[in-house]
Amino acid sequence: MIIDWNNIDTVLLDMDGTILDRHFDDHFWLEHAPKRWAERNHTTVEYAKEHLYDLFRSQENTLNWTDLDYWSDRLKLDIPVLKQEIEHLIAVHPYVTEFLLFLKHNGKKIWLVTNAHSKTLDLKMKRTRIGPYFDGIISAHQVGLPKEDVRFWGKLQEFISYDPERTMLGEDSETNLKTAQQYSIRYLLYISRYSSKIEPRQSDHFPTIDYFNRLIPEKGSRLVTI
Repeated sequence: MIIDWNNIDTVLLDMDGTILDRHFDDHFWLEHAPKRWAERNHTTVEYAKEHLYDLFRSQENTLNWTDLDYWSDRLKLDIPVLKQEIEHLIAVHPYVTEFLLFLKHNGKKIWLVTNAHSKTLDLKMKRTRIGPYFDGIISAHQVGLPKEDVRFWGKLQEFISYDPERTMLGEDSETNLKTAQQYSIRYLLYISRYSSKIEPRQSDHFPTIDYFNRLIPEKGSRLVTI
């Protein structure tokens, strides 16, 4: 893909795994929450993982997947408080700030578009202080649909006025990129290094970058080749 920044007005960015290290979320749901659930229910962590992983999978691709109130009620745990216990793991990926500054300097509209629940957003924005870089933040819970649903991108137009032909979307979810593709968003990028703990892999379907510095052209140029 050749990106000419003259042809892009709006940049939509996912949060977890795209601009923030998904290690925090993976560790929370795969390790920390099962540990606390096991303590509360006087059982083993192994049983807690087996039980909770099945529950989590049952809500994939729905708004419940990221709804902290839903999981607090379902697990009988205060999920926001448990997240605060490991908030030191919340981190911004390398080169994200530089990329956001590049976009700002070049007059692009920058929107954080995430499936995350408002309580998760509050915690992460306070921890990372990157909120002011964005023109706005839209949660799927406001829209009423998860990004895995192709209807999301049309309904997003009620919150953000954007031209799909002149819009870039950065995501670590190929599923979400595919629904955006169905809505004809033109510039679709897969973020392969979604967690600092994984080895990145190339997408079979979308142009792939590991870090956002790949999108910052050399001085004097408006073109980037991926």
